[in-house]
Amino acid sequence: MKIKGVLIDITGVLYESGEGFGHVIEKSVEAIQRLQSSGVPFRLLTNESSTSKEVLLKKLHYHGYNFNGEDIFSPIPAVKSIIKSSNLRPYVLVHNDVVSEFDEFDNSDPTCLVLGDADSEFSFQNMNKAFNVLLSMKKPILFSLGKGYYIWKIGICLLNELFYDSRKYYRHNNKLVLDVGAFTAALEYACDIKATVIGKPSAQYFEVALNDLNVSPNEAVMIGDDINSDIGGAQKCGLKGILVKTGKFTPEILESSSVTPDFVADNLWHAVDYLLSNDN
Repeated sequence: MKIKGVLIDITGVLYESGEGFGHVIEKSVEAIQRLQSSGVPFRLLTNESSTSKEVLLKKLHYHGYNFNGEDIFSPIPAVKSIIKSSNLRPYVLVHNDVVSEFDEFDNSDPTCLVLGDADSEFSFQNMNKAFNVLLSMKKPILFSLGKGYYIWKIGICLLNELFYDSRKYYRHNNKLVLDVGAFTAALEYACDIKATVIGKPSAQYFEVALNDLNVSPNEAVMIGDDINSDIGGAQKCGLKGILVKTGKFTPEILESSSVTPDFVADNLWHAVDYLLSNDN
């Protein structure tokens, strides 16, 4: 396939989440180096919301990757931009490491709620507080930094676009753990509202990255470990999608999904090798 731009997920593709900085996925550093040497432009497109872009970049450098801040697209800067442009006052339930990212905003009498991967902060007390904050708003606005793909197929309205993300869980310390989507679903159900998702599979999220690469969707490919958010989201926007068998991938998910990847690779190295070997 002739490709002029590549979008790559981070967690589960470049490294696995875990204690400290987690651990790098075998041959992923070499795959990125090969892609950089080829001259094919790429961007990292992540739903990571538990660390700032600066810490994320530090983590990637620790694992041996040579990236800069402009290479990374993540939800926190995106939601902050929306909050600023809309003059909103956010109440945030996010990871302790990124609470300070929202210090610049007035949070008195909140007009929106930002929900991210809060990890251990997802307690009953904190979720109940978030529930009551939403109920106190005249027009409740819930921003979810990622979302969940529900078995019972509850739709979410994302900027007038119906789609399903798959941030219901991720792999941490080689175990699957609940992600922000499960908690967003609880607040949606309890408050009878629909969340606005910031991140994949939003068409706008893909478009911003593609515009930065100056390529059209049919000239680009998304590489990720999430068959619904990464691959399904990309294909819905007109990109090709390559699923890697790392991160949260399981054969059962591939078999049961309605999404059919354009290619299934063992890892990022295999995906890059496939792209560069079939670049015609």
